[in-house]
Amino acid sequence: MDVLTDLSAIFFFPSGLFLLASGLVYEWIDRKLLAQFQNRIGPRWFQPLADVVKLLAKEEVSPEGVNGRLFIALPIIALTGGLTAALYVPLPGLPPAYSFPGDLIVTLYLLSLLTLCMGLAGANTLDRFSLVGATRTLTQLFSYEAPFLLALLGPAIAAGSWQISEIVGYGNGRWLLLTQPIGFLVAIIGLMGKLELPPFDAPEAETEIVAGALTEYSGRGLALFRLGKGVEMVIGLTLVAAFYLGGVANPLLFVVKTLALLLVMVGLQALFTRLRIDQTVGLWWRYGVLLVLVQWAIVIWLV
Repeated sequence: MDVLTDLSAIFFFPSGLFLLASGLVYEWIDRKLLAQFQNRIGPRWFQPLADVVKLLAKEEVSPEGVNGRLFIALPIIALTGGLTAALYVPLPGLPPAYSFPGDLIVTLYLLSLLTLCMGLAGANTLDRFSLVGATRTLTQLFSYEAPFLLALLGPAIAAGSWQISEIVGYGNGRWLLLTQPIGFLVAIIGLMGKLELPPFDAPEAETEIVAGALTEYSGRGLALFRLGKGVEMVIGLTLVAAFYLGGVANPLLFVVKTLALLLVMVGLQALFTRLRIDQTVGLWWRYGVLLVLVQWAIVIWLV
């Protein structure tokens, strides 16, 4: 029975098919809300699924001058990292499938695999747009991964643990948004930067560099990258809601709080125009990290 339970956790719930479906649903909600804010109709409810099915059915063209094995492996690694990270996160408001001391650090590093794989995917090709996109992706990685990591470590310091389940247990009923507002703000902006959502979408600016680092990808590879981004969105929203919004003690609270955070992110996407890569990186790296460290000092002093 233990083997069946483990296989169910990996392939169906909380990882696997459930998380893939959740990523597609949240992607549709993001696109639909943004369209409504911009006075457009937006996609139909099944559009993200139809896009993925279409890509999976298409031929995957491998361009000349690339490392073939790396070209195929990178999308798989990116999606696998997100699915593995989900095992340590309370999805959807239920206890994690696995838990151990320090799993927060492991989860955050697994979530970084998507950005790293996208950067390597662009650097692996000879296309100029892919190379520029890869440079921007990796540059933005260092600017947003660190603040996002530091923002999630604030609740960990308050809870006195690096284990997600213990931090979530400490945060149940405690809205750390009120006591650590800077960390919450940095976490939201950092998540948007990790996902390359507007206005932080310079690495994949369609009007400048086509699809950025993924310009040469098609078919199954592009579908896996899209699925990986949806998975990372769900996990990121879950972590922020569980740490800062009083926890996600049941599926209803999980849905309400993660959708509320998604609404905030969509509002920011609609309000601001795309930033240049120097604007995206420079100011945020200097002041985002500094503000979180100041909040760290206050939290440690109070604790």
